[in-house]
This record gives sequence, structure tokens and C-alpha cells, in this order.
Amino acid sequence: MTTAVATDTRAIVYRTRGARHGAITRLMSPGDLGEYLKPFVFLDLFGFDTTGGHKGFGLHPHSGIATLTWLMEGDTLYEDTTGEKGLLRGGGVEWMRAGNGVWHTGAPAPGVTRVQGFQLWVALPAAEENAPAQSMYLAPSQVPQEGPARVLLGRYGAAQSPIPAPSPMNYLAVHLKDGERWRYTPPAGHTVGWVAVNAGRLDAGYSAAGPVVAGELAVFEESDAALDFVAQGDTAFVLGSAVPHPHELVMGHYSVHTSRATLDQGEAEIRRIGAKLREEGRLG
Repeated sequence: MTTAVATDTRAIVYRTRGARHGAITRLMSPGDLGEYLKPFVFLDLFGFDTTGGHKGFGLHPHSGIATLTWLMEGDTLYEDTTGEKGLLRGGGVEWMRAGNGVWHTGAPAPGVTRVQGFQLWVALPAAEENAPAQSMYLAPSQVPQEGPARVLLGRYGAAQSPIPAPSPMNYLAVHLKDGERWRYTPPAGHTVGWVAVNAGRLDAGYSAAGPVVAGELAVFEESDAALDFVAQGDTAFVLGSAVPHPHELVMGHYSVHTSRATLDQGEAEIRRIGAKLREEGRLG
């Protein structure tokens, strides 16, 4: 899966280090880059030392989107209002299609001292934004791999994620050794493209600013041309490509929908579930 880097490399048109909030770096939100990169509308890179008192993420709601958490390091306990509850090992994936409304939570497992990962939000098509919530949790052995890429969502080569992508998109986690070259050829129509680096430095298309470094997100020009990469040092990153989401982004606090009416419907369901959780003493 390694090839020589072409001279007609797809250009980087925007780069950002996002905004840091404690142990979380917000690289993309629906109100900024998410509008340009939809269906990818939100991306957090998180990493924290649990000895510092971080207790994880308390119960919180979503609707109209799906969230995909790539847990790179640290076992995590999870629970959601679809009835799922358990332990996700480091290297695993959490998929939560919030649809019409869901609440979920996650916290480091006992004895875990370090947790790191990416959380991505995906805008759902109109047919799914108010569908029943659905969750999937993949153990590390269930995440397929082709060459240097683990397929978190979509398909690359012969490897296909067991998670049903809501629209044509790929989301890959890639590890390259120092000096390794890799070419990604997106499927036809995947004119949305970006990378976010969590370790190392990545030559990733023409950019006067030099390599994309750890903690940075780079956006590629709109095209379905190939993307060429060269690692500087051992390098890890996630890559997204997709057919553009054709709908407006109508936002609530934890929700993204295609219209005000569908947002109102999702938020009403969130309130209903929240009231039930309070009755059960699970929500303050």
C-alpha cells in the first residue's frame, strides 16, 4: 500500500490547532470548519492523565448526529440509554447513532492512568436524523485493517468497517513509520478531505507552512484526487473523506439537524429521556 509521492499533490487549503479546553483540543465544530467539511462536523482530540482527577464524561445527550470515538489508549467504561453497558478496550471504537435522541456516558476503567482518543461527530442524512438511537462497540480485534490504515468507518481496499456508514464516507486511523510514504485514493465523489495528526509530523500535500504536526488539523482542496503522505518520524493520524452533506446544519447545544422542525423533535426526545433518568436517580 506504499507508493511514490506524486508531484501533483492535492493542496492543503486550511490548517488549525483548534482551541484547547484542558485535556481536550477542539479541532472542528459545526459553527466553523464543520460547515465546510460536513458530513464531518465536529472533532475533538482528547488525552488526559486520570491521576489528575479526571472522572470522564458524565451523562449527556445528542440528537441528529452520530458520534464515533476512536479510543487510542486506555480502557473505558461506557453506558447509554439504548441499554448498552460495558468495557471498551484501548484500540476499540464506540459508534453512537443518536438519531432522535440518546444519552450516554464514559469514564476511565479502574486502574487506568492514561486515556487518549478522537471523538468525531457525523451529520446524519434526513432519513436517519430522527431514527431510533443505535450503538455499536467494537473491540480492537473487530476494527479491520488494510496496510497502515485501520478502517473506523467506510471501506479501504478489502477492509470494511462493520459499522453502517450513514452516507458515503471513509474514516481511517493511519500509522506510518519514519520516512514511509502512503497514497490514499478516495472513492469517486469524496471531495471532502482532511487529516488530523496525533503523533509525529506529516508531509501531506503542498503547504508553505510545512508538515502537519501533532495536534493540528489540515483541510484539503475540494477534489476527489489522491492524497499523498510522507511521515517525519513515527506518525499517527486520522483521515476523513466523504461525499458532501447536502443539508444545512441546524444546531442545538448537543444536536445537529437538517431543519428546525427535526431539531425540535430531537430535543423533545432528549428532554423526555432526561426526565426519566432524573426519576430513576441517574441524573442530577
